[in-house]
Amino acid sequence: MPVRQLPEQVVNRIAAGEVVERPASVVKELVENAIDAGASRVDIFTDGGGRRRIGITDDGSGMTHGDLALAVDRHATSKLDDEDLLRIRTLGFRGEALPSIGAVAKLGITTRHASEPHAWSLSVEGGLKSQIMPAALSQGTRVEVSDLFYATPARLKFLKTDRTEAEAIREVVRRLAMARPDIAFTLAGEERAPVTWAAALPGAAGRLTRLGDILGHDFRSCAIEVRSEREGVIVEGFAAAPSLTRANALGQYLFVNGRPVRDKLILGAVRAAYSDYLPRDRHPVVALFVTLAPQEVDANVHPAKTEVRFRNAGLVRALIVHALKDGLAREGRRTAANTDGAALSAFRPSFAPRPTNWDWRSSPAYPVRPSFEGAAATALAEAGQAAFDVGAPTADVRFEAQPSADLLDRPLGAARTQIHETYIVSQTRDGLIVVDQHAAHERIVYEKLKASLAKNGVQRQILLIPEIVELDEATVEKLLARAEELASFGLAIESFGPGAVAVRETPSLLGKANAVGLLRDLAEHMAEWDEALPLERRLMHVAATMACHGSVRAGRRLKPEEMNALLREMEDTPNSGQCNHGRPTYVELKLADIEKLFGRR
Repeated sequence: MPVRQLPEQVVNRIAAGEVVERPASVVKELVENAIDAGASRVDIFTDGGGRRRIGITDDGSGMTHGDLALAVDRHATSKLDDEDLLRIRTLGFRGEALPSIGAVAKLGITTRHASEPHAWSLSVEGGLKSQIMPAALSQGTRVEVSDLFYATPARLKFLKTDRTEAEAIREVVRRLAMARPDIAFTLAGEERAPVTWAAALPGAAGRLTRLGDILGHDFRSCAIEVRSEREGVIVEGFAAAPSLTRANALGQYLFVNGRPVRDKLILGAVRAAYSDYLPRDRHPVVALFVTLAPQEVDANVHPAKTEVRFRNAGLVRALIVHALKDGLAREGRRTAANTDGAALSAFRPSFAPRPTNWDWRSSPAYPVRPSFEGAAATALAEAGQAAFDVGAPTADVRFEAQPSADLLDRPLGAARTQIHETYIVSQTRDGLIVVDQHAAHERIVYEKLKASLAKNGVQRQILLIPEIVELDEATVEKLLARAEELASFGLAIESFGPGAVAVRETPSLLGKANAVGLLRDLAEHMAEWDEALPLERRLMHVAATMACHGSVRAGRRLKPEEMNALLREMEDTPNSGQCNHGRPTYVELKLADIEKLFGRR
């Protein structure tokens, strides 16, 4: 076929396919235009999931008659002072949004600039512009989009239900509202009740207010402020304590120079920073804002501008990991029970509500008449006595003597008892704490292994008689392939024939470890590794597995001095609020909360 020039309308529709994927894409482009225009308030209205109608109204600077005529032409923009695409300071700059929308939908624009005596309006249908007409509008711009994709019916088949498309629009507005807490947003439509996010005060407090309004009270109550800066790159925002997690990474909101993005580099950095706190199948909730010079980031990678490319990606990743780790270490003792009231809500009254036709004479407290004698009276007496028979204790509760006053003032208090040979109960000045002894000691051993490795290597103990562990040949090969990495943690192994491994040295911190269980667990973790996983992360996986096998096990009876020693070590250990599998190591109940449970408050 001969080469020919495509008609302008076809070219516009092809370009629209890159920019306008669904109704949410239209909302994103138009709201970004409103933000770039300096709006302090943006109102969004949708109908039919945005398929039938989208309305965006702002109080920004608006456009003059001449600007409006050019705004719907391709590659016409007011957001580039020059032709330097490396200094992008606005959200939109391609000049394709309005003409692309007008090519596949019915577009109407009404706008007024402060220098104009009145507003002007313009409509575009299927790429065809109308004449500019005078209109009435006090300030800013109002954009109406109706019958989306009427000019390209095939695209309609790929849209989902109205509810799904409306939720995609809601997510777009949520992200833009988080990026700009200084702007008020209203989202309304037939799909759900209107939602308004009022403009917040500047600074971290205002940002947290907006994040709490969008992400909920749970995030606000357990949010940890993070910040890191180096070489002109600033990483700041809020990260949820490890007690608040999600089953996927959709709760991670990332912004670069005010632009919401989905960047794999940043997502990987967040995962690495939380690796010591969360199980592998859970994901943190964070909102991070990266600010750097425009020439240090390329925002022109993707037509929808949802991806960016950093000039110094290593620096950005390092700053994110440092900021998150520093914040989490600073608030290392915050657990689920300490931040969101989960422990308190777990207690529920065990009695049933009193029936409305309750008769006090049916109560056990109703006095027995003297006329009951003989066997009947004896039976009643025995039944009443049985009510006080609570049976044998269900736990091995062992109470300790009155603790000293200085221990009560410590953050984790003084140990009072151990129940079920698994949990330590300690008393503080204003409440009580229940500690999972295995989870707590697991974190302590893990942090000691990390510190020892960073300082001068893990101290080893040579076994007098090497322990022979029999495993299947595939497992043996996996372990021997990583023998050098295991040796850095003080675990020296070597081949002992087909299907067997000889353990000659173990880390001294582990004491007498179960070599069979330890090696099996290590082999299982190694099966999930690949060469792309950094050596540091692989070593931390080894340390976590060793710490689990070298810690105090559940079911071991502890002496009072051992319990208090464990509490003191927890206070001196960073990140002691969670074990290295992400579970809380202790829960705390304030005395005021306990009094509420019993109706004393």
